[in-house]
Amino acid sequence: MTRLQWMPEVEKLASAVANRRGLALVALDVLGEGRGTIVRVSVEGETGVSVEQCAEVAEELGRALDLHDPIPHGYTLEVASPGLDRPLRTGADFQRFAGRKIEVTMYEAVDGRRRWKGRLVGLEGDQVVLDMDAQSARLPVEAIGRAHLVVEMDDLREDFTKGGRVGP
Repeated sequence: MTRLQWMPEVEKLASAVANRRGLALVALDVLGEGRGTIVRVSVEGETGVSVEQCAEVAEELGRALDLHDPIPHGYTLEVASPGLDRPLRTGADFQRFAGRKIEVTMYEAVDGRRRWKGRLVGLEGDQVVLDMDAQSARLPVEAIGRAHLVVEMDDLREDFTKGGRVGP
């Protein structure tokens, strides 16, 4: 059984466990293969996520994975917050973090470039809009391979004044 065959079941279980705990599944990443596989789950809540919440999700998800047994080999389960440089994967992410600096890597070049860095204006239709010092770029969402926040001290200070919350 390949990773593509068992990942949807793991994602479904992880999302259900996170939702029961008032959290959202941000990302599911699988690193390595065979017995060396690491299943990395990122979760967050509206006010962040604590170490205790991550431990609770890991315990419940571990039991669910044992019960349903979707992964045909040994693995290591990790549950954590998405971090300061969190990935942006959904339209809601691109709307929520408007105003923040991001880096984007495209599957294929847009206007001759695969890598983009700028201030996220937001999402307009099916395009992510970036502001890059008097230039604007429109990147089709379906062509984005990877996007993530860029950690800047000014943003960290602003988040700290909001009580540690990231985003608006």
